[in-house]
Amino acid sequence: MSVSASSDPLAELSAAGVSVWLDDLSRELLAGGELKELIADKHVVGVTTNPTIFASALSRGDRYNDQLARLGAQGAQVDDAVFALTTDDVREGCRAFREVYRSSGGVDGRVSIEVDPRLARDAEATVTQAVRLWETVGEPNLFVKIPATREGLAAITAAIARGISVNVTLIFSLDRYRKVMDAYQAGLEQALEAGLDLSGIHSVASFFVSRVDTEVDRRLDALDSPQAHELKGKSAVANARLAYQAYEQVVAEARWQRLAAAGANVQRPLWASTGVKNPHYPDTMYVSDLVIAGTVNTMPGTTLTAFADHGTVPGHALTGEDYAAAAAHLASLQDAGVDFADVTATLEREGLEKFEASWAELGDSVDNAMRSGARSGAGSADGGSNSAGLLAIYLNDHYTGATGGLELFQRAAGARKGEGEEAVLTDLARQVEEDRDALAQIMADLGVSVDRTKAVLGWVAEKAGRLKTNGHLFSRSPLSDVLEAEAMFLGVQGKAACWRSLRALSETDRRLDAAHLDILLQRAERQSTALEELRVAAATRALDPQTAPAS
Repeated sequence: MSVSASSDPLAELSAAGVSVWLDDLSRELLAGGELKELIADKHVVGVTTNPTIFASALSRGDRYNDQLARLGAQGAQVDDAVFALTTDDVREGCRAFREVYRSSGGVDGRVSIEVDPRLARDAEATVTQAVRLWETVGEPNLFVKIPATREGLAAITAAIARGISVNVTLIFSLDRYRKVMDAYQAGLEQALEAGLDLSGIHSVASFFVSRVDTEVDRRLDALDSPQAHELKGKSAVANARLAYQAYEQVVAEARWQRLAAAGANVQRPLWASTGVKNPHYPDTMYVSDLVIAGTVNTMPGTTLTAFADHGTVPGHALTGEDYAAAAAHLASLQDAGVDFADVTATLEREGLEKFEASWAELGDSVDNAMRSGARSGAGSADGGSNSAGLLAIYLNDHYTGATGGLELFQRAAGARKGEGEEAVLTDLARQVEEDRDALAQIMADLGVSVDRTKAVLGWVAEKAGRLKTNGHLFSRSPLSDVLEAEAMFLGVQGKAACWRSLRALSETDRRLDAAHLDILLQRAERQSTALEELRVAAATRALDPQTAPAS
């Protein structure tokens, strides 16, 4: 029996222990503010992506055009351009969920990106790209998606052993799911042996749902018997419930208990492909029928909207009777003439084929857009494409400065532990981090990729810059506070100049939010005032003969 969640079905679903994730991501969602609204109002705590989603994203709006034109003008290869587009979007998605990630202790706030599906049968190549994706996105709340092919099992173990958090995708059969859980535990055991902190490694196992009913129902329709028609629309949920029973069995075993004692996180079951394909079925059935505490349900936008409107949450948890009924259903399928093992093998093969087709579509779209952009920019060396390139350099230079500046603010706050200025500097460091994220979002809105190498060099430069002429080579002196305050003040002044430049551009570029830039500029001015007060106080302490400490 189900009870209505009339006031806020998604809130009730969350309260029942199900993490609500969105199976969609695009630059439109990120830049248009819709994703922030879903997080704030619809209890969305994660996002999954796949090649089909990115192929669809590229067709929405024009927010990719400038980046594609620039990549085309640079002569980028299609695969490199696809990699740049997708990692940029996922990085910004990770940042959008940063607070969810922190507040959930790393359990939620996750964004997934999939390895090239063409590598699904090559374990070594899959691991190589998983490492590249992990390092390029560079956010701790990333999940790298690896398909659960036979070859993928070894890749899962190897990635987990390196400390990479993994979303295992395209799981259809119970037998393969058990192997996935074994691969995860093997990876954790190797990570533990290598001395890694298991508490920082997370994983979900994406068990696909609706596609099972689509394939089983097709075969039942071909049988065209009363028994066959009675079995329709029940296989997907039965299969998923038995998968959860297998999960319960594994986490109760001694092998898992040893890993849990060492700090390991469970590999949560994730219900994927939960959009209903048959219009005769309730449009929320793959959510309502799989409300199980400790699981994830990643929904396409239409399913999320439907559940928010009229979804229901069952009034009881799964019991042994539910598992028995699920097993009986699969046995009935076999009796009716449906080879369920062949069903799941077919679905895995077709799933990979669909993702490969979407990847090819994405590559073709990127190739065409880059060629078009390169042609349009070739006619005028001083035209828009050159301006776009200069803007990219300008913004990346400021992003590099922001990266080094953030390190400086955080170090200055740490050096004032227990002093009255600690709270002020800690708050300023937080604001500087938010400002850097705001700049990254503006760059994404403008189709400008963050140059990760340059940003890292900015961080290294700040580290090297610690050896200042303050009279002490390897320790702080009274001049350290003065020089740091002056450096921070100048950095904020430079940031304010960037906001002013962008504010001027907003008069002609609709992608820039003038009101938001005004807010950022006002905050920079307040930061400058606070830093000037700190600078004067530090200078007085260090340089005034009446107050300066003996050197």
